[in-house]
Amino acid sequence: MSTSENFLIRRLPRTARKHLLDQCALFELVLSDELSVRGQPLGHAHFPIDGFISMVIDMDNYPELEVGMVGCEAMLGAELLLGVTPAPWRALVQGPGHSWRIGAKALRRECATSPALLQAVQTSLLVRLHQQALASACERFHMIGQRLARWLLMSQDRAQSDHFHVTHEGMATMLGVRRVGVTLAASELQDCGLIRYHRGELTVLDRTALEGRSCSCYATDRALHRTLFPAQPA
Repeated sequence: MSTSENFLIRRLPRTARKHLLDQCALFELVLSDELSVRGQPLGHAHFPIDGFISMVIDMDNYPELEVGMVGCEAMLGAELLLGVTPAPWRALVQGPGHSWRIGAKALRRECATSPALLQAVQTSLLVRLHQQALASACERFHMIGQRLARWLLMSQDRAQSDHFHVTHEGMATMLGVRRVGVTLAASELQDCGLIRYHRGELTVLDRTALEGRSCSCYATDRALHRTLFPAQPA
C-alpha cells in the first residue's frame, strides 16, 4: 500500500512527510466502527487512505444527521489543534479501508515543528467548518433527492470507486430523514439509470447526470477544495 495516498500527507515536503509517517500507525477502518464518542475528547487523528468517515450528530429523539465527511482528501481530528475539547459529533466509519492514525499529543508536537503540516491541518479544519455550515443550510433548504445525489457523489469521491456499500437505512441516517423518503429518492435515481442498487451494493452508472440532480452544495464544496488546495483533487 502506498504511504502517500492521503492527499494532505502527499502535499507535505518530503522530510515533513517522512517525519509525520514515522509517528503514525496504519489503522484499519472497519465499516460502522465509531472512532470517537460525542462529548469526549478525541484521542487520535486519522488521515484516511482508502476509506471514509462520517461525522454524525444525534440529539434527543431526533434522527441522526451527518454534518461532515472525511476521506483521503483531508483528515479527522484537525480540532485537536484547539486543545483538549469534547467532540460535538460521533465519527462513524462509512467506507471501510485504512488510515494513518496518530495520537493527539504526537500530532500537536509535529505541528509545532512543521509549519507545512500546521498549515495543512489548519486548512483542513477550515474546510470542515465550511462543510458543516453548508450541511446545515442544505438540510434546511434542499429536497431529499438533491441531497441524496450530493451525498452519493461525495461518497463516490471518497470511496475512489463507482461501486460502494451502503444501505437505505444508512443513507437515511446520514441525511437525517425517514427511510421511506430515501427509498423513494433512490428508486427514482435508479429508474432514470443514474445508479444501480441491490442488497446494499450501489454503483454509480451516470456520474454526469447525478451531478445534474445534485444541489449546488456539491459544486460549492468542490470549488472550496480547489481554492484551498490548489492542484489537488477535490
